Amino acid sequence: MSAVTHESSAPRSTAHRPAIVSAVIPCLDEEAAIARVVTSVFAQNVSEVVVVDGGSLDGTADQAAAAGARVIVEPRRGYGRAIQTGIAAVRSDAEILVFLDGDGSDPVEFVPDLVSPIIAGQAVFVLGSRIRGARERGSLTPQQIVAAHVGRLLLRLAYGSSFTDLSPFRAIRRDVLDRLGMSEMTYGWNLEMLMRIAAADLPTLEIAVGQRRRVGGVSKVSGNFIAGIKATNSMTVTFVRLALRLRRKTRL
Repeated sequence: MSAVTHESSAPRSTAHRPAIVSAVIPCLDEEAAIARVVTSVFAQNVSEVVVVDGGSLDGTADQAAAAGARVIVEPRRGYGRAIQTGIAAVRSDAEILVFLDGDGSDPVEFVPDLVSPIIAGQAVFVLGSRIRGARERGSLTPQQIVAAHVGRLLLRLAYGSSFTDLSPFRAIRRDVLDRLGMSEMTYGWNLEMLMRIAAADLPTLEIAVGQRRRVGGVSKVSGNFIAGIKATNSMTVTFVRLALRLRRKTRL
């Protein structure tokens, strides 16, 4: 897969209409929060919301659909797989994709701040940093904060990147995403995207969004020690494997 070339033009939209923005939200047992999240996302002038349900045992899918989302059931496990399923399901004319969690922890009111630099042609990717900005007490666990700092250090050492977080809350131009060559199907998906974007030297921005406490349920990663270890291991393996792969490509 070839690297993405440097681009800075705005998405293919006209002055007579706003850019078409689709949001992808992976979910698993988020019944308490998902309807509010979907409604809040639509309030940010997002054209569609695709919720990918990973086989919830509660009413997550029904709540999301009732709030206006298009619900796709992905029974196969894997965070990255759920995201990829959502990407494949968005409308074909979507120009910008926004990604966020369905537990209410991402401050949805920042969606316009993620999208507007892309529309203006200032960046092709914008990351919402949880580490920067106002964080509610208890919104991030110590292991999440440590993972963010470790990820920042690795990205800086390997690519000179200035990202401060591995946050799932982000926006990217659809055509750029299509050419990134994303392949990770686990919790390493977010890290893989940052690595590929940094390796390709694409124009990016990061904004401070902070973090809220999740509305309900238990995190599948940060709320469970064993799952947190597995996620950390997955991200570490992803970084080493992809760093070696991207280095080999650079030498060709």
